[in-house]
Amino acid sequence: MGRKQGKAETERVLGRAAFNLSLPHQHPDPDSVVHDLQRRLNVSVSRRQALSVSQKDQCLTGNPIDDCWRCDPNWYNNRQRLADCSIGFGQGTLGGKGGRIYTVVDSSDNDVANPKPGTLRHAVIQDEPLWIIFSTNMVIKLKHELIFNSYKTVDGRGTTVHVTGNGCITLQYVQHVIIHNIHVHHCKPSGNADIASTPTHTGWRGRSDGDGISIFGAQKIWIDHCALSYCTDGLIDAIMGSTGITISNSYFSHHNEVMLLGHDDRYLADSGMQVTIAFNHFGEALVQRMPRCRRGYIHVVNNDFTAWEMYAIGGSANPTINSQGNRYTAPVDPNAKEVTKRVDTDEREWAGWNWRTDGDLMVNGAYFVPSGAGVSAQYAKASSVEPRSAAYIDQLTFNAGVFGEARQETGSFTYPRSIGNSGTGTGTNSGGAGSSDDGNYFGMMFGSGAPPLTSLASSFLLLLVILVLYSVTNQGALPPLLLLLL
Repeated sequence: MGRKQGKAETERVLGRAAFNLSLPHQHPDPDSVVHDLQRRLNVSVSRRQALSVSQKDQCLTGNPIDDCWRCDPNWYNNRQRLADCSIGFGQGTLGGKGGRIYTVVDSSDNDVANPKPGTLRHAVIQDEPLWIIFSTNMVIKLKHELIFNSYKTVDGRGTTVHVTGNGCITLQYVQHVIIHNIHVHHCKPSGNADIASTPTHTGWRGRSDGDGISIFGAQKIWIDHCALSYCTDGLIDAIMGSTGITISNSYFSHHNEVMLLGHDDRYLADSGMQVTIAFNHFGEALVQRMPRCRRGYIHVVNNDFTAWEMYAIGGSANPTINSQGNRYTAPVDPNAKEVTKRVDTDEREWAGWNWRTDGDLMVNGAYFVPSGAGVSAQYAKASSVEPRSAAYIDQLTFNAGVFGEARQETGSFTYPRSIGNSGTGTGTNSGGAGSSDDGNYFGMMFGSGAPPLTSLASSFLLLLVILVLYSVTNQGALPPLLLLLL
């Protein structure tokens, strides 16, 4: 009994210490963050509305994040501009801004204690700010969880990058991390191994849960344009005093417990948790937790919820949930029409929680059960600007997920063989998780590293077609250039 009491007291002391450490990181006026997000959204949509039809098709979408960087035809040479485009509670997340470009050329993950230079694991543990890009399409099958250091951007634009395997991504006690435009899926529990977390520190890690992205005691985290599916535990979990988080423009599918925000009902440090969930698409075969919240302030704005089996948004321990301009499409099941779920809590308790729906579109019988003070001082500033109508959902979430990729992941993922030198371990995806045509999507050639085999094959076929047409047109004669080569 004494040992149990001692353990309980230790947990209380640690919880109190974490509470004191994490609360200074929270924004003192969360409603002003909501107000700013709405202002940016209104500016982007208004700018698009003022353009001609041809101009709209060229660039602007009304999505303030995408319009911030994609309209620059030279974005590839100005990648770090992305760091200026975050919104919501994750606004100001620097990632690797100001640091050097680190190009991942090797998809292997053979030595987690002493990562090989050129691998993603070697890049993310460095002490300096880094903007991490990829030389070509890659499937990175992790041996154990991938532990990040602070001030890192993983930027998958222009390539098709899959992170999968054991452990997946861990953001623990770090800050200023951007993860952009990658697939994360089929993540499994692993651990009980020595894993490097910095260039000079390798420590023993217990067994991980199998989350896609685990955010643990971290601040200023921005996850944008990712596709997440088929993980053992959560697709994204943010716990243990994490705050200052934006999850945007991403596509979630094929999963049970999608997103957990908050460690435990009794964990006071999560009272300072502030998370923006914006412009995401919650797609096929999802069951619950989009998100499931404990404590904190959660702003759910302009997302498209097209599937759930139990509920969309749930919570306990009095979280503040501000739902604005979302589209909720209920399932056929008549017992699953409610968007909201108060988990293991009596109505006499949750009746005072601030859960608000504002401008949400309810489809197929969906309904949101609000509670609390309604339009009170809690929401005064957020309500002073009309939220963007849910009628814009298709426009705002059109590019949710990885750019230029099929959104839906397949359950039976095939790991491709390596291409090029045996040490690089890079390759294109043959598992049906989407085409790898980002280069064509952005309309430019990416000069970092060798081109994927698919590009070489396409070039060869084009040359062959030209030769055949030339030969037919000139009664079988070969082109002069080819004759010179022969």
